[in-house]
Amino acid sequence: MSTNNPGNAAGKPSASASSSAQKPADNRRKPAAGSGRGDSVTASKSAPSNGPANGNKRQASSNGRPLVRPAPRSKVRRAHLTVAKVDLWSIAKLVFLLSVAVGIVVVVASVILWLVFDITGIFGGIDSVLSMLSSQGNAVSITDYLSLGQVALYATILSIVNVVLMTLLGVISAFLYNIAARLVGGVGVTLTDD
Repeated sequence: MSTNNPGNAAGKPSASASSSAQKPADNRRKPAAGSGRGDSVTASKSAPSNGPANGNKRQASSNGRPLVRPAPRSKVRRAHLTVAKVDLWSIAKLVFLLSVAVGIVVVVASVILWLVFDITGIFGGIDSVLSMLSSQGNAVSITDYLSLGQVALYATILSIVNVVLMTLLGVISAFLYNIAARLVGGVGVTLTDD
């Protein structure tokens, strides 16, 4: 039993020694922990400093001043281009289609015009004027020479001739433009980017 007491006694001083050895280390750690608490305190103290800044932003917005500056407008880009050459085949196709459309309009317009003249009695008035002017006094009817079928036929023939002539003139014009563009320079075009 006596052997246990000295061991316990010996163990106690060792425990106390170890505890005394740990106390300074704990004391050394406490300032580090305190400094961390101090940092958190300073951080919490610095957080209210944002409050007046938010108040200033609110005041600025209440004053009507924009908080964020608007982005500057991008400048309009411009490109100066020159039409140096025109493709003859593309011009021929375009002019051909346009002349066909004009020919259809001419045929339809001539038929509608003939119907309007017939309904309103203009042909009867023309017939009476021609019979008055004729020396023989024979009754002449203009509808004998200008019937609806004849008007449609004449308008169709005129439209076909118009298609051929306009297509040829378009190709010739494009050819002359290419020659003039080689000598003088093409047509200048300024393009802008919206």
